[in-house]
Amino acid sequence: MNVNSINAIIFDLGGVILDLDYGLTINGFNKLGCKDFNSLYNQQKQNQLFDDFETGKISAVEFRKNLQNQMNISVTDKDFDSAWNAMLLQLPIKRIELLQRLKKNYPIFLLSNTNEIHIKEFQKIIDSSIGYTTFTNCFNKVYYSSEIGLRKPSAACFKMVLNENNLTAEKTLFIDDSAQHINGAKAIGIRTNLLKKQEDLTSLFPDTIL
Repeated sequence: MNVNSINAIIFDLGGVILDLDYGLTINGFNKLGCKDFNSLYNQQKQNQLFDDFETGKISAVEFRKNLQNQMNISVTDKDFDSAWNAMLLQLPIKRIELLQRLKKNYPIFLLSNTNEIHIKEFQKIIDSSIGYTTFTNCFNKVYYSSEIGLRKPSAACFKMVLNENNLTAEKTLFIDDSAQHINGAKAIGIRTNLLKKQEDLTSLFPDTIL
């Protein structure tokens, strides 16, 4: 990957830094009685309910209730959250070490489409690994969609990160594993890299640039 003239890097979280498997959540809800959860939610698309939850427009209580109504099921909060969180996996230490090295040379930022339930869960996962404070210290600033009221791939979401940190789009690199988010960043001039399946973040940065 060519990083010449890059002055800053914006990272996605799930599927880039934190391992993610949408299939586990899809299977989890199917086991709870939802016949086709994949039609409601997957990596490429999701319905408005998920967008509202990821931008903080509705609470976890409202999300659970409304999604169960859509799926025509009734389950406990514990079972619901277990299925919803199933996609969140481990945090490989080698990626944290990479971020720590990169931060010595670049301002780096985290921009994640996420929600109240997932934030609590991945904080636990990260805390049990390296400590959540150690993780957030890898970045100059962390942006979670449910806290800023904006989500990728909207131009407003990317522009918030650029404007708040005095970044130039053409000199900023954005790394994500979802094509629709990459396209949103490209549309406003941000340089991008789509992380492919089976490709690890660490492979994008040879030691010569660290």
